[in-house]
Formats: sequence, structure tokens, C-alpha cells
Amino acid sequence: MSIKIENLACAYNIGTPSVYAALRGVSVTIERGEWLSVVGHTGSGKSTLAQHLNALLIPQSGSVEIDGVSVTPKTKSLRNLRKKVGLVFQYPEMQFFSESVREEIEFAPLNWGAGKDELDDIVKDAAASVGLGEELLAANPFSLSGGQKRRVAVASVIAVKPDYLVLDEPTAGLDAAGIRELMALLGRIRASGVAVVQVTHDLQSALEHSDRLLVLEEGVSVSEGTIEETAEFLLKNPVRGLVIPPLVRFAAGLRDKGLNLPLTSEVGAIVKALEEYRGTLNNETV
Repeated sequence: MSIKIENLACAYNIGTPSVYAALRGVSVTIERGEWLSVVGHTGSGKSTLAQHLNALLIPQSGSVEIDGVSVTPKTKSLRNLRKKVGLVFQYPEMQFFSESVREEIEFAPLNWGAGKDELDDIVKDAAASVGLGEELLAANPFSLSGGQKRRVAVASVIAVKPDYLVLDEPTAGLDAAGIRELMALLGRIRASGVAVVQVTHDLQSALEHSDRLLVLEEGVSVSEGTIEETAEFLLKNPVRGLVIPPLVRFAAGLRDKGLNLPLTSEVGAIVKALEEYRGTLNNETV
């Protein structure tokens, strides 16, 4: 099962002098259980693509198919599709409307028919899965820290057990520790079989955690591939607004000098490769 997008196009302000093409013929397939990062500068079409993934936006041109069901204005099961694909907005406050964390997390399950006798377990399980202590369930979500708000937003979405989790700029506003904690959380969610779609301009985070990356520029897909393939592409074809991590440039420089290093921003992988290379030199010396 998968989400299949083919030749997706979307424009805003159609019929006016300010018409703007946000997406122009984008195609990508998202498989269950994988981590796909959609990267690009501000205005590249990332958020517009994210909103098509759970049918908040209906295709104007091209197609979106979620687990074999096409998204069209006549699709009768759009509500079911939105349960399959959970969307976490860039700013958690935009999806909060309850006075307590508990009420925020239990809203979606109630909407989907969960019984009141089930709610306590559902809320506790969702909160625990994102690292929120039970002592925070009575707190007002608007009073929490940025990282805690992000966790509440994720918990409120995964409480209904989606098959795909889409996060729009999930690292925005978080410090380094908060980003590490969030990435670890998403890794656990992905390990449970849920597909993670990270929509971001943070290339370093995407290169560290993704299986594949889709690069958007001015609404066009300019690259799709593995971490290595994407790094190679961006080194040769810079994209405005995407900053290549220093470690990737370092690895690329050593590659040019004949060392077979992975193009990654993960320190451990670079160190391991250098140690293996040193071991090879030592053996040749002996």
C-alpha cells in the first residue's frame, strides 16, 4: 500500500493577475513504513504538497491516490483517507483548540467513534509514545514549551493510529536538543510501521534520517533519491535556500582526493569510513 502522486499541479489565485503556480507536475510514491523528506526553500511548494497528502487540498490537475483510492471532489471516503494520513502543522498552535492536553489528544478518537471507556487508555498510550508525562495531561497546551507543543500535536494525530504521518517543518523553532528528541520520536513511530513524511528546509536533518528525499524548487521536483543520490545532486546542482551540511562538503572533498567516503551528515558514518581507510593503509604498510 502506498500514496501515489502523479503529475500533480496546483495554482493559487486562478483567474487573477496574481495567479501563482505552487506545484507543477510533481510525481512521487510514498511507501508504508518509509521515511521520505520533502525539502526545498520557502515557496517551493512543500506545504501545498503536504496538504494534498491527506486530502485537505483536492488535485486541480494530476492525481493523488491513497492506498488505491483516488482523491477527487466526488470521492465519498475522504474522511477515511484523512484518518489514514495524519498531518501535523508547522505551528502546533494552529491545530490546538482544547483547554487541556487530555482533551486535545482525545478529540480525534472521539470523532472516530471511540467509546468513553477506551479514551483513558488511548490518551495515555498516545502521550507515552511521544514522551509526555501524565502530569501534563491536565495542562493547557498553549502554556507548554515549543518541544512539548510539538509532542502534543503528534500525539493528537497518532491517537487514531494513522498509516502515514506528515509533518510540516517539524523542527521549526526547536533547539538542538529538541530536534534530537523529535527525530528520535519519529524514528520510533517509523519503526512501528508508520510512514513518516518530513516536509522541511532543514537539509541536515533530512539527510541524517531519511530513506529518500524529494527536492522541490519553484514547484517542480528537481531530484528524488537516496541520501547519497540527493547529496551528489545538490553538490553539482545547488538549490536556492538549501544549505549543504559542512560534513557532506568535507566528505565530498576527501572523495575528490580518492577516499571512498559516504556523502552523509552523520558523524559516525564518516568516522567509521575513515577508520576503515586507516586500517587499509596500515595493512598495506605491513
